[in-house]
Amino acid sequence: MEKILSIHNLSGGYQNELIVRNISLDVSKGDLLSIIGPNGSGKTTLFRLISRIIKPVQGNIALSGKDILRLPLKDFSCQVAFVSQDSIINFSFTVWEIVLMGRIPHLKRLQAEGAKDFSIAEKSLSLTDTLHLRNKMINELSSGERQRVLIARALAQEPELLFLDEPTSHLDIGHQIQILDLLRKLNLQDKLTIVMVLHDLNLASEYSNRIVLFNQGKIFKQGSPKEVLTYQNIEAVYKTVVVVEDNPINKKPYVVLVSGR
Repeated sequence: MEKILSIHNLSGGYQNELIVRNISLDVSKGDLLSIIGPNGSGKTTLFRLISRIIKPVQGNIALSGKDILRLPLKDFSCQVAFVSQDSIINFSFTVWEIVLMGRIPHLKRLQAEGAKDFSIAEKSLSLTDTLHLRNKMINELSSGERQRVLIARALAQEPELLFLDEPTSHLDIGHQIQILDLLRKLNLQDKLTIVMVLHDLNLASEYSNRIVLFNQGKIFKQGSPKEVLTYQNIEAVYKTVVVVEDNPINKKPYVVLVSGR
């Protein structure tokens, strides 16, 4: 399949400390890829390198064959959207204003939003079950509501490639499934390529066609859920005893934790 993102020999981190080392990874158009791994294994740092928040020490990242550091930020933002785990918004905006910010990359300088932008913003709010919050201030929302609004803002960008860092971390079970079902629908019907960091191995197994397992700043294993989510791989990386069975409904791997007792 056609590659939308190619990462080659990438290393980077903070100040003098390398967090990710010699990462090579291709993301194909239409992938729904989950990145898993213990805390501190480099997952979020990889996202920060891809989003250009930090610059790599070595290696390169190409978006549709073009070095992302050479792309104008506006062009980059028209193609790629990010939802971070803990987005800080220091000013009080309404939910409607926050979601409309997703349209900024598509507007010319000083251009006001038009009917098309309003329609896309409203659709994004509806998809994430947040349309009823449109007139509320973002700082008045619960963490789960806020997370869904930030996903709506990312969808309003109409990206080709969507990155999400722990998109379900602040959501209850019902909204976890709702958001992940939505992402899978967008992936299958709209051909949106999605890369997300997940801690829940069973959610990663259920929703991903590919999984990348990180350990100590490197890729330990990548492949299909069946190839990655073996008890040997999980125990080697997480240092925890597990049993891996087949989900009786879809036959994908299901990870059962074994108590230390």
